Amino acid sequence: MNIAAHRRAADHLRGLLRRTRNDYSAGHERPLGGYLAAMGGFTAYTAAWAAAVRLRGRPLPERPVPWDVVLTSVATFRLSRLLSKASVTSPLRAPFTTYAGPQGPAELHEEAREEDGRGTVGELVTCPFCLSVWVASTLTAGQLLWPRATRTAMGALTALAGADALQLAYSVLSDRATGDDDDEDEDEDGGEED
Repeated sequence: MNIAAHRRAADHLRGLLRRTRNDYSAGHERPLGGYLAAMGGFTAYTAAWAAAVRLRGRPLPERPVPWDVVLTSVATFRLSRLLSKASVTSPLRAPFTTYAGPQGPAELHEEAREEDGRGTVGELVTCPFCLSVWVASTLTAGQLLWPRATRTAMGALTALAGADALQLAYSVLSDRATGDDDDEDEDEDGGEED
């Protein structure tokens, strides 16, 4: 194939991709190229873990152990929220996000930066649902490569999730016992505090 034919094929492909992006976006700004790069990055990441597991000669389990699935689920939930929402981890997200305000107990609301192509990474690192795919893959690989250390870390994350649930439950019960909820409700309704 000569150079002119390569250029025509490349131009045709670019045109096809541009039309697909425009048709899909329906007038909205959607960073499909960034998402494609993120999918490629995730594919490379999991391929590297799979290669490490294979090189170590670790056999894959026939099926997941139910307790490991529960432990991985809770640890994934907690680590994903810790990485994507916690105040203390905001320096990790700062290059890709801007602070928008508080969001729930000890959590932040941040928005992805759009400049310099950082939007896709910003979306990823502020979305616990998006980040959980990476976290679950990492914890699964960790269980295959370093099962004892990984289960210990997952146990700590699960304990942290349990402690968080207890803290929130205590706050609700404390507010009910002291009547703090009633005062807030009256203020919202235009009533006066006692």
